[in-house]
Amino acid sequence: MTGKNANNGKGNTSRLLGGIEGGGTRFNCAIGPSPDEIWARNSFPTTAPEETFARVVEFFKEGEAEYGALSAIGVASFGPVDLQQQSGYYGHITTTPKPHWRYTDVVGHLKRMWDIPVAFDTDVNGAARGEGAFGAARGLDNFVYVTVGTGIGAGIVAHGRPLNGAMHPEVGHMRLPRAAEDLHFPGCCQYHGDCLEGLASGPAIEARWGQKGETLPADHPAWTMQAEYLSMLCMNLTLCYAPERIILGGGVMARRQLLPMIRERFAALMNGYTELSAVSPQDYIVPPSLGERSGEVGALVAAERLAG
Repeated sequence: MTGKNANNGKGNTSRLLGGIEGGGTRFNCAIGPSPDEIWARNSFPTTAPEETFARVVEFFKEGEAEYGALSAIGVASFGPVDLQQQSGYYGHITTTPKPHWRYTDVVGHLKRMWDIPVAFDTDVNGAARGEGAFGAARGLDNFVYVTVGTGIGAGIVAHGRPLNGAMHPEVGHMRLPRAAEDLHFPGCCQYHGDCLEGLASGPAIEARWGQKGETLPADHPAWTMQAEYLSMLCMNLTLCYAPERIILGGGVMARRQLLPMIRERFAALMNGYTELSAVSPQDYIVPPSLGERSGEVGALVAAERLAG
């Protein structure tokens, strides 16, 4: 089975969970009897929907052949998505800028293959669930998980539950003051131009500087600009939601020099305002403990709740 972990001596189980982290760049799939016991996983590029879901189905069908029938599947999907169960588009990816994925029926596709419960949420809510259950927010009831990568999004957890209203939050599209040295870059968001995602996502770095962020040196001015925008995001999240912790994940945050820069600038921006300013930024703004696995673990947590 592609991507399988060592599984000596494991037989069929009465409860088998499937987890899908459907990102705009890659799909990560996992299978196991619980979120903290993953027997197999696979990761592959997010291509066209039919091709991508064919690989999802292949992975889980192979898993069922080896371990037994799935009891539930959890999905943490890139968005925007429709989370309103009374809506005609519940379970769909909706107005995404990703080519070919607008109004893709994710839950419907899985339901046609398996007559089992399917949990559906955003990728960032999924990652927040994973970090809350097993990672950097374990034991906390109020925290925020932010991903900074192909897009920018946040899973906001309040009183132990992801915060969703008429739709899920889309903090990546908030407006921020432009950095003084960044007044002429138009931004790359096809909807809003210079919203946060249009200024500070991975594609924004590439559009502004002419090369991908992972190729830029640690002392490149791009990182000072990133720290400015992301520290403003952390300030806004702090003042709007008063989380106990902010977790910054995603591919852009893989640059190790960036997190200390964000912490330092955040402390300067807060300027001693509210008791949260007295909290050490090293304990308040942190990386994910689960690394790149936050979303798939969170998807399994959601599946486990449905499986009972």
